[in-house]
Amino acid sequence: FLYRQTNLTISFTLESIVDTMFFSGFSASKLKPQLKMAVSRFQIASNKKTALMKQQMREIGVMLAEDPPREEKARIRAEALIREDNAVEAYEILQLECELLAERIKLLEATKTCPPDLVSCISTLIWTCDRVDISELSLIKKQFRSKYGKKFEENAQNNVGGVLNERVVSKLSIQPPAAYLVQVYLERICEQFEVDWKPKVPVQPDNMAQPMAAPVGYSVQIAGASGLGEVTTGTMSSDQEIGISSKADIPAAPMGSAIPPSATATRMDPSIPSVTAQPMGSAQPNDFDEPDIFIPAIPVSPPTVSNNNKGSGPLPPTPPSGYPGTSNNNKPSAPPPGDDGGQSYRDLAARFNSLKK
Repeated sequence: FLYRQTNLTISFTLESIVDTMFFSGFSASKLKPQLKMAVSRFQIASNKKTALMKQQMREIGVMLAEDPPREEKARIRAEALIREDNAVEAYEILQLECELLAERIKLLEATKTCPPDLVSCISTLIWTCDRVDISELSLIKKQFRSKYGKKFEENAQNNVGGVLNERVVSKLSIQPPAAYLVQVYLERICEQFEVDWKPKVPVQPDNMAQPMAAPVGYSVQIAGASGLGEVTTGTMSSDQEIGISSKADIPAAPMGSAIPPSATATRMDPSIPSVTAQPMGSAQPNDFDEPDIFIPAIPVSPPTVSNNNKGSGPLPPTPPSGYPGTSNNNKPSAPPPGDDGGQSYRDLAARFNSLKK
């Protein structure tokens, strides 16, 4: 702390020494050129700010013409536009004061005290020295301090007696503009650039004189970077939300009724074949059903051909044993004991009877 205080003391001392060596008191011949240069500097700064304001107004018009309009960002830009507009207005007033003092430089040189009609002009220039970026005002401030003393400078800095120009003080104030003024600027910009826009959140009558509220993001587009549009978000994942939304479309089944599997199952992958439920009354084959076994008839010897049919042509096929129209004499009652075909027939019949059991 002592080190910093020592550095401040040394800097103030050096500044006073430099002022004493290179600044020899009030000089009307040095003050008048500085006033003229300040007028030109104010004009250059005003032209620069005016050009930037036109560009800002065009950008605000583009923001309000978008769908949806970027209203909150446009309000912030409008607030900066109002501040620049106020600065240009204050620069023009300060230009007039500098021109007046330059014309009355002889009066200032001849009088020891400040003329009453020039107290407001000189005090306003001293007050604005630290609030505008005009380097000539610092030299003008030193000339008036050496002419009228430090007490006069302190009164000007503290606006003792309300001697400052009220309009300049208001335009260079650090307080934000009223919300109603911001909305009026936006409406006039829309009229100038032919933009059809209405405020989504209009200013309430009770808040017209208050500063603009902080942005909450209602004008920020959802998923604007990807262009996918609005999506449902929540505590659940997107897959869970999709599953719930698909189930919500299925009507609820009455109590006690059977719900087929196809009513709740959702086919997600096209490569998986869908399964259709079969009626409950239809028979389904399984391993426990009895198979249908076809048992062929026992082959028999061909019947004898009568002599009347000899030489008349090919013989007709012989019907099997037991066929209607055949003679009982030609039907064997059972295969002979030593015949292998009869044994196979009996084994097959026995197996068939065991399966029926």
